[in-house]
This record gives sequence, C-alpha cells and structure tokens, in this order.
Amino acid sequence: MANSDFGEVAERLRRSTVQVSNRRSSRGAGSGVIWTADGLIITNAHVASSDRAQVELWDGRKFEAEVTARDTRRDVASLRISARDLPAATAADSATLKPGELVLAVGNPLGFIGALTTGVVHAVGPLRGIGRQPWVQAAVRLAPGNSGGPLANARGHVIGLNTMIAAGGLALAVPSNAVAEFVRRGVPGPTLGVTVRPLPLDQRGAIALMVLDVSPRGAAAAASILIGDLLLGVNGRRFQSVEDLSDAIDAATGRILTLQFTRGDNARVREVAVRLETGSAEAA
Repeated sequence: MANSDFGEVAERLRRSTVQVSNRRSSRGAGSGVIWTADGLIITNAHVASSDRAQVELWDGRKFEAEVTARDTRRDVASLRISARDLPAATAADSATLKPGELVLAVGNPLGFIGALTTGVVHAVGPLRGIGRQPWVQAAVRLAPGNSGGPLANARGHVIGLNTMIAAGGLALAVPSNAVAEFVRRGVPGPTLGVTVRPLPLDQRGAIALMVLDVSPRGAAAAASILIGDLLLGVNGRRFQSVEDLSDAIDAATGRILTLQFTRGDNARVREVAVRLETGSAEAA
C-alpha cells in the first residue's frame, strides 16, 4: 500500500472516530465509532456508564447523546445523537481475520485526539481467565482514552472495538461481528448493573472481578455494591472466569443472587443478596 493510500485510509478512520465523555464518571473521556450515518455511535459500556454522554466529532461539533443500550458482559454500548450524514465506519467480517494481518487503532488516548497506532493481529478467540467470549488480540499500543475506538484492517474497515490491555501488553478488542449482533438484537434478560474486569487471585485459576462501574439505578447499586469492590464468587462458588457471573445471572432462581466480595483493604469476605432486574437497557 502506497503512503498516500495509507494516509487516506487513516484519515477516513479518524473521521469515523468520536470522543465520548461521561459526565458521571471521573475516569475521563474515551472513544467511539460512528456505526451508522444517522447518529448511531458504538463504544464500550465502561465508557458510556450513565444514561447520557457527550460526543465530540472529528470536526469539533459536540452533541448530547442518549445511551440506548449497554451490555456490560461484552463491554459494548450504543449511543444516539441528533445528526445526519455522518461519516460512518464500514464493518468487516471479524471471522475472516488471521494472525499477522496489519491492523490500525484510532482513539483519543491521554488527550491526543485521533491518535493512530498500527500493529498486527496476534490471535482471535477466547482468552484464559476472561471467559468463553472471543477477542481480537492484537500487538498494538493502546492507552487510556483508546477504549471504545475502532480497530481496523488495512483497508480501514472496522474489525473490532478496542476495550482493554491484557497481561503481556496485548490489546483486546470486541470482534466486529459481536458488535453487529449487539446492534441487531440489543440486550435481553436479567441484569446486575455493573462493569467488571477480571484480576487473577491464585495459581489455581481463581479470579476476582473488580467493579469498574455501577449503574445508579441497577440491582447492584440497590444492594450497595460500590466501584472498587472485588467480587469473589456467586452463590458460594468462586469465580474462574467472567462467564461464571454471566451464567449465574442467566440461571438465577427467583431473580436473586448471593454475591461474595471484599471492599477496600479489608480482607473480610462479605456477602449480599442481589435481586436482579429485567429489561433491554443493560446487562451485566
């Protein structure tokens, strides 16, 4: 690919990338992708953690956005702004990705608007300790503020939504096919109302789920779960992956879970019963 062609691809991707600011969160701004020209924006659930957000386009225009759906199991959220004829990104089929392919990441890390980094696909599939869901794993440099921005192939077509950095420095992105499925179906089923991130606990594979965000009107908030709490298990069983929490939510009898957790520097294990909510706005 000629330098001029690469520059055009990068510029188109920048125009399809937005900055997303959550007024309720103190973690600063993240990124998002213009999914459709009529104002549908896709980002991470942990970036859009309240009912409304502010979206800034590449040309400096700012819009108040409504968060229309959040899936914290997959860390994806959709926002809607009142705008038309936006430069929407083109999604590619993430199932066709192969290790070694060139990828581009665009976002707003550390206040640098539209920053571009390049790398290669390392693997596509589940990652041990994070659950059964597949991830696009790429050797590309990310920083705070990249979350929710696009990971694209050499043609500038989006193949993932940048989400986090795994142990060893690999960037993890939600595959574009999973994002497209979220856009089509929304988020049915019972909800907990938290965004979590796994942390290893011991050599036997046990993990804790650090609570990154709590929906103010969700089931976890009603049960006094706080940001920073470490969820250790559910219904007396220790977590081995994020999927353990999702499976327990799906199988909950009477919509009630019993969570084991610790708080702050206190090693004492606490326990709380949580009554799950149902609805299509959010899942955890």
